[in-house]
Amino acid sequence: MLLDTASLYFRAYFGVPDSVRAPDGTPVNAVRGLLDFIARLVDDHRPDDLVACMDADWRPQWRVDLIPSYKAHRVADEPAAPQGEHVPHSGDYEEEVPDTLAPQVPVIEEVLDAIGIARVGVAGYEADDVIGTLATRASGPVDIVTGDRDLYQLVSDERRARVLYPLKGVGTLQAVDEAWLRGKYGVDGSGYADLALLRGDPSDGLPGVSGIGEKTAAKLLAAYGDLAGITAAAADPTSKLTPTQRRRLAEAADYLAVAPRVVRVATDVPLPAFDPALPTAPRHPAALDALTERWGLGTSLSRVLAILAR
Repeated sequence: MLLDTASLYFRAYFGVPDSVRAPDGTPVNAVRGLLDFIARLVDDHRPDDLVACMDADWRPQWRVDLIPSYKAHRVADEPAAPQGEHVPHSGDYEEEVPDTLAPQVPVIEEVLDAIGIARVGVAGYEADDVIGTLATRASGPVDIVTGDRDLYQLVSDERRARVLYPLKGVGTLQAVDEAWLRGKYGVDGSGYADLALLRGDPSDGLPGVSGIGEKTAAKLLAAYGDLAGITAAAADPTSKLTPTQRRRLAEAADYLAVAPRVVRVATDVPLPAFDPALPTAPRHPAALDALTERWGLGTSLSRVLAILAR
């Protein structure tokens, strides 16, 4: 089981009231909400291995170099560089997150480490890339828990990889396999990234191709197979593309040349050594006791530990 950790703690933060606080009054709703999610996921699905995948770099510079608008609207207080002056790397800026969530992220990391749940992030890569690398290397079935549709591209019946998409907390999950994708979008996992880059995604700063929405993108992929087939058809005057589609694809040629590398998750991330096996007892009990007292983790932590012990 691979957790898109930021997706889940954002969901926990907005789903659990900020009246859930530590003894000193600090909000810990994201911390406790994430622990509740993990307890429910482990109890319901009984994975042997579980990895909390992290964003070591939420906006990698190599993606920004290809599409400068990538996640640009999420940057907190990014100054405009005067013409000719150095434009700092995206890593020089922080992602804009709610004031009371950011301080909880280090606590989440400390708690996961003390429990012994594997936590993996790699400099220069997003959690999606860590998930993509682990999912494609796995020898057995993989469940990817995320509220991010971008990871639908990793769904593969052959590799037994599916996405569990939270509909209401993590107690109600949409299991996304290839049959579900074909019914919903008309593509399988391997075609989802091409559909996504054609359609675009304002939330990620991806412009897409003007005039080509989800349904048109699906029809083009059904007719021409993949992005390469579509771009070849755009250059072929005998293809059945409409003049408007041909023009819009031609106008978007520069975007289409780089978008696949931005939209497709990396599957070759240099991962550190780690043990994905779920522990049956805390790895660092003294540290966990101190964290429990400091942050008032209460029943959220005790529930996780009881389920792991079972």
